[in-house]
Amino acid sequence: MTDPVELDLPVDGGTLRVLRFGTGPRTAVAAHGLSASAMSFGAVARQLPSDWSLFALDLRGRGGSDATPGRYGMDTHAADICAAAERWGAGAPVTLTGHSMGAYIALRAAARRPELFGRLLLIDGGLPFHPPADIDPDDMLQATLGPAIARLSMTYETDEAYVDFFRAHPGLGPYWSDDIEAYVRYDLTGPAGARRSRAQEAAVMHDGRELLTSAAAFEQDLADLALPAHLLYAPRGLMDTEPGMNPEPMVTLWTSRVPLLTAEPVPDCNHYTILMGTPAKVVADRLAA
Repeated sequence: MTDPVELDLPVDGGTLRVLRFGTGPRTAVAAHGLSASAMSFGAVARQLPSDWSLFALDLRGRGGSDATPGRYGMDTHAADICAAAERWGAGAPVTLTGHSMGAYIALRAAARRPELFGRLLLIDGGLPFHPPADIDPDDMLQATLGPAIARLSMTYETDEAYVDFFRAHPGLGPYWSDDIEAYVRYDLTGPAGARRSRAQEAAVMHDGRELLTSAAAFEQDLADLALPAHLLYAPRGLMDTEPGMNPEPMVTLWTSRVPLLTAEPVPDCNHYTILMGTPAKVVADRLAA
């Protein structure tokens, strides 16, 4: 596939930036992770057959949608995903996917508007989890996401300084590639000498809190699931260490409870490289299945 084409999607309260990868008639719509952007799907899009188009949204407060007004939260993002499916689905059910937080958004969209979608592919996310009740959600976000959160309040003298910051990330640096570098550079904005991430800290923190405090809502989404869903999950987590974001017992629990949900481990990857590393071929194959 060629470089993505930037499109605008009218949504409630404003306009979202959407990256279209490919020109084929078969359509997939994608939602990215908590502090990521649509460019995180570049590696997957390159592996899709030529008869596919992948429409990846920059969610509100991220990427080219960093200035889009309105509320954040899973309901809002899911409504935006549905708007993309209605706009580019050509009246036929589209394939829906999401990575990390985007998996929860995709799940919410599938549960609320199943008529828009034919299949759901969850990438290392979408299963409810219950953090300890005595831990503040903001503290947990800072502790678990580490560099991903830290960069939001920082500025950088040059683009190269920002790239070097990501090269030092244990989940990305050892697996550096052109796809990862393109993803990092797409995230940059601001004047020379004060470059920064396009991800808005308010958006990331708001949505992060919701992820940590809404297990019951995600359980209901799974209970309401009316279309086939497949989960791909990584053995290693954000910092490239075990266990992953979806430990085996949790996967087994939810696949046993939800008849339409199947799951598959993707070997030798972490939470980031399952999407932006060599395993992107596996994701693309399952997306186009």
